[in-house]
This record gives sequence, structure tokens and C-alpha cells, in this order.
Amino acid sequence: MIHLSPPHMSGKELEYIKKAFESNYIAPVGEFIDKFEEMVKNYTGTKYALAVVNATSALHLALRVLGIKAGDKVAVSTFTFIGGVSPILYQNAEPIFIDSDEYWQMDVNLLEDALKKERPKAVIVAHLYGQIGRIEDIAYLCKKYGVFLIEDAAEALGAKYKNQFAGTFGDIGVYSFNGNKLLTTSAGGVMVSNNEEWIKKAKFLSTQAKEDFPWYEHETYGYNYRMSNILAAIGVGQMEVVEERIKRKREIFNLYKKELSDIAEFMPEINNSRGNRWLTTLLFNQKEPLKVMEYLFERKIESRPLWKPMHLQPLFRNAKSYINGKSEEFFKKGLCLPSGTAMSDEEVIKIANLIKES
Repeated sequence: MIHLSPPHMSGKELEYIKKAFESNYIAPVGEFIDKFEEMVKNYTGTKYALAVVNATSALHLALRVLGIKAGDKVAVSTFTFIGGVSPILYQNAEPIFIDSDEYWQMDVNLLEDALKKERPKAVIVAHLYGQIGRIEDIAYLCKKYGVFLIEDAAEALGAKYKNQFAGTFGDIGVYSFNGNKLLTTSAGGVMVSNNEEWIKKAKFLSTQAKEDFPWYEHETYGYNYRMSNILAAIGVGQMEVVEERIKRKREIFNLYKKELSDIAEFMPEINNSRGNRWLTTLLFNQKEPLKVMEYLFERKIESRPLWKPMHLQPLFRNAKSYINGKSEEFFKKGLCLPSGTAMSDEEVIKIANLIKES
């Protein structure tokens, strides 16, 4: 089976895991957590980082430390994964969904409409499929209207706009290290920020909000969200090859585009940016995505529809939305193609040929 985006180990992970076992620090403390956080900080150019169990928990912590509470509104991309939205519900806040622009990212004009009319406390912008959108304009609007900007860069580690990394334009950014992402720690996420107090508070909350006493003393509630030293050891091995993985993802995208551009449109890349091309995604001109997906699956090749917009989900049938129809069109016409960095060029061409004959 050729999977959509399977893990791709560097070869050093087992060595680092062994060292973690030898130290007997296998819980959420140890040298590899510190080293992993340091590597993410150094790579992205942020001052502070916190390794946690997944990107969803990182988003939850971000909302908590920024003071988002019951009844508050949060503007959020509609064209995204549920994990980028559910933390809003954890805080009993209200999501306001914002549709996409021609780059498949959050539409700046719709966002400004929502900021004027809804007065949300925060914006969560998703950097979709490893690309980055009009982040400078979004950051400007957030400052103009006095709202916090959280970057859901779960899919976009290594994506850049004008040589600045996704996740570093706003108040807080989060990255995913899930098993199918560009890099993986099996399960994991990292929060980054240039605000030391927010990261300190997030760390405190991620370790059950234990006060500084010999016993367990709690003035507020926290969560069991801290990453383990074992998973961080995997992350260290992965971070060593981050640029190699991005290079290969982009090569795979370019090969698919060369082979299939006559029957499909590919997700565009904004000027002055570099996406990590986590998944190669396209919109078919004539073919039906689900039929192509079935055809590939019968030949042991995994593909996937694009994200179903959140405003179409039954869970959010009563949510406020600022919609232009683009995300619905993308969902109707689009497909994610196998994009694992261990794939050969021959496998990519084989998949492209099967798509053409489907």
C-alpha cells in the first residue's frame, strides 16, 4: 500500500530513544525535551517553545493563556481540520468561520468584515496543506482591531513568507508532529511565541497547574499535556532532516504538477513564499474526486478528499460564517495525493498515470 503521508525516519531516532531509556527519563521530563524545544526555536527563529502531546492541545493552551473564555468569539478558518477548531469549544467560546481566498487560505476581506461586525477576541488562521497565505495582511488586521492572532501552522512547519516562518507572525504559533505530518514524534505538538510569560503559563497549565509546594497544591485546573522525553527523542532525529524533507515534498509536488496539469489545477503558492507542500493537493477539471480515490484505493494507493469546511459540519450548523463559496468548491473538486518523502519518482509517475486513466 502506498500511503498518503507515512512517517519517514532519519535513522537517528532509535539511537536517541535508546539514550532516553538509558537515562530512565521516559516521562515528560528529560534532556531530549529541552533539546527538541531548542531545535524548534532555533529553526523557526522564535524565543520560546513548549513541546506538548499534540497541536490541538497547543491551540487549547494558547486560547487559555490569552484569556479566551466562555462567550468570547474566535474567528477561525472554515477550510481546516476539526482539531484547529475544537479547542474553541473546550473554552466554551464561539467560532466564527471565515472562508477561503484564491490561495485556499483565510480570505482577508471576509476576515475584516467579521472583525468589524463580530468583535472576536482572537483569530486562529490555519496555514493549509503546508502553504502560507496573506499572513502580513491578517496580522495587520489583528493589530488594527486589537485581537490576538494564533497561527495554526500544524501542517506548515518550514513554510515561509519573505523568509519568515509560518507560526511566527502572530502572538502564538503551533506545529503538529503527528504521524502523518512533515516530521513526526508519533504524536506531538509544539507551541512557539516570543512572549515568555505566555509560554511559562502554558507549561504550568500543561503539567496539571501544580503550584510550587512539596505536595500537590492547585489554585486552578490544568491538563496532562506535556510531551514525553521518548517522543521528544524522536523529534530530535526528525528536526535534523527538516530541510531535506521539505525539499523532497516540493519535488514530489512539482512532478505531480508536471504530469497532471492538463487535467487539474494545483494549490497555488503566494508570491514571496515557500510552502512545505506537506500534501500535494489539486482540483480536477472534470473528474470526480471520490471516483478517482476509489480507483486508486483498489490499486493499493491511498488518497483523501480535501477538508470538508467546518461551516458544513453538522456540529456547527448554527455557527456564524462569512462565506464566499470557495471552500465548498474546493471540497467538491479536490483530492490529496500520496506525498510521503520516501516515495520514488517512479511511484509518483505511476500514481499520476493511474489518475489519468481512472
